[in-house]
Amino acid sequence: MLTNYGKFIIDLAPIMKKKEMSKNKLCNLTGLKFNALQRYYKNTLKRVDLDILARICFALECNINDIIKYIP
Repeated sequence: MLTNYGKFIIDLAPIMKKKEMSKNKLCNLTGLKFNALQRYYKNTLKRVDLDILARICFALECNINDIIKYIP
């Protein structure tokens, strides 16, 4: 039986715009390579790294619920 549980999306654009944070600056603050950050930014990840999410939240001074949304 296949059930649609919904999905999570990572939505960095609004908080980055609000904080006036470029992708390059976020890469520098988090230690991520641009291509890795791009996968988070475009929500094209297969698996999420909690350490990276923590670094992103720290750099953007936000909470996890500011960047991850649940879509039923």
